Amino acid sequence: MRKPSVRKTVAVLGGLVLFGICVRAFVLFHALRPLGSAGQSFGLEYIERIYYPTYSRLDGLLAGVTLALIRAFRPIWWSALARRGHTLFCLGLGMVGVAAWLFKDRWISVTGASAFGTVIGFPLLALGLGLLVASALSTNGLLSRVKVPGARLIATLAYSLYLTHKELIHLVDLCFPAIAQVNLFLWLGVYAVFCLIVAAALYLCVERPFLILRDRGSTSGRSERAAARLTVSP
Repeated sequence: MRKPSVRKTVAVLGGLVLFGICVRAFVLFHALRPLGSAGQSFGLEYIERIYYPTYSRLDGLLAGVTLALIRAFRPIWWSALARRGHTLFCLGLGMVGVAAWLFKDRWISVTGASAFGTVIGFPLLALGLGLLVASALSTNGLLSRVKVPGARLIATLAYSLYLTHKELIHLVDLCFPAIAQVNLFLWLGVYAVFCLIVAAALYLCVERPFLILRDRGSTSGRSERAAARLTVSP
């Protein structure tokens, strides 16, 4: 933004959440309900038109982006949040629980609570998980005291895993078709290894180099602006 402000940022984030709600509501009323009313299965339609498309489920990404914005640009706000770890944990756990209840019948019903789950369940779930993440980063939250082995690695590779895991399901099925029939846990292990290897390669070869370039550009930009201020100062 040429002139950034909290109001503009909230408007953009809120607009994207509203966009997802509208997309899911449109699919619910124009695609899923007609199938449900006709007694037909709508699970595949749900997956292809709501669950898979990124544009219909931006809420999870927005929750992480919002936390990053607050931590980077509003440190006073972040400090206030960091002192309320227990409150964040209880609120987050409650929201996740409500979202899970809304989602419980989404494969067999498109009315009642499951309809609300389809439309507003995703932003509610994202907000709840975002509050749990904030609690884990707080100074006094229960989650901040728990050290999960491998969590840092998974967090580092999370975006690369998000981009590639679905394709790798098909790749593992194509290359090792008999594994799932022999042993499900072996299939899950092979799948996990493939996912981590590909995600690590993508992170090391693409994401990390561009993060380094971004940081260099930000550093040089700040240096140039500081030099300019010194030059024009009396």
